[in-house]
Amino acid sequence: MLIRLSRLARRPWARLTLLAVVLSCCGYGLHAEWPQVALALDRMHWYSISVSIVAAVAGSACMMLAWRAILADLGSPLPARLAGRINFTAQLGKYVPGAVWAFAAQVELGHDYQVPRRRSFASVVVSLAVTVSVGLGLALVTLPAASPEIARRYWWALAPLPLVIAVLCPPVLGTLLDRLLAVLHRAPLERRPSFLGLAKAVAWNLAGWLMLGLQVWILLPGITGLPGSTLLLCIGGYALAFSAGLMLVVLPGGIGARDLILIAALATLLPYGSASAIAIMTRVGTTITDLGLGAVGVALGRRALRLPAAAVGASEPPGQLAATAAANAPGD
Repeated sequence: MLIRLSRLARRPWARLTLLAVVLSCCGYGLHAEWPQVALALDRMHWYSISVSIVAAVAGSACMMLAWRAILADLGSPLPARLAGRINFTAQLGKYVPGAVWAFAAQVELGHDYQVPRRRSFASVVVSLAVTVSVGLGLALVTLPAASPEIARRYWWALAPLPLVIAVLCPPVLGTLLDRLLAVLHRAPLERRPSFLGLAKAVAWNLAGWLMLGLQVWILLPGITGLPGSTLLLCIGGYALAFSAGLMLVVLPGGIGARDLILIAALATLLPYGSASAIAIMTRVGTTITDLGLGAVGVALGRRALRLPAAAVGASEPPGQLAATAAANAPGD
């Protein structure tokens, strides 16, 4: 199925059609939430919303840089501008039901810049695993101190953490990736993940979670007037909600599950109505951020349609360039 989707995604009309579907889904989501959003906006200051969106943009940028670090570790270092073009544009696909659209878009956009498809595929898989593991780990550290009740209620979401951490051990991870590629009838990776590469990704990922939690916390004073003592709850609650949403690939962008978990986390210290309003505004701010960064990604793509192969492989060790060229042949 992934092969058929890759072939379909090469066609310009298919990409334009998918973009139109994405924008329609985003617009419908904003329209459906607008009555509640309007009520929440009346109780918020414009500068709080603006700063919250800035924090969301910073968080998304950190997540992109985490994926970029993983891709570089696997053998395809890209300039930040091109990595942003690929990641930010592909993230629009998460608003279409099913995780495969964002996944396939990232693989195909990476291939536009001489990144072998199997390497892009592996980088996205590892990036998702790192995102979930760091998010669940952060929730496990912060939520018991901020809200033991929410930690007990959603223990099932935290339970996979030990397994995910074990899988992220580079020797285990490299073996699993090669076996997964073999199942997909793909050649093994030329370079496997390393401890240093994963450490860089974890550091960027942790910074991203902190920024995304800050996005929620900034909205609190406009609705509740609470002091900053709820910062840990916002960071841990959002990390838990987002990570759990990633596990539900049927829903577009984790819509529904993510919001309900965030509301439940905030409602342990806030009135339910206030928690709902903050979750709605967080969702809207995230959607605006995704659309804005997606537009930036499209604009960057117009300025540089293709990166020369020499620029992509310049930092690869001698002997890797031939493997990279072979990997870019049809059917990679």
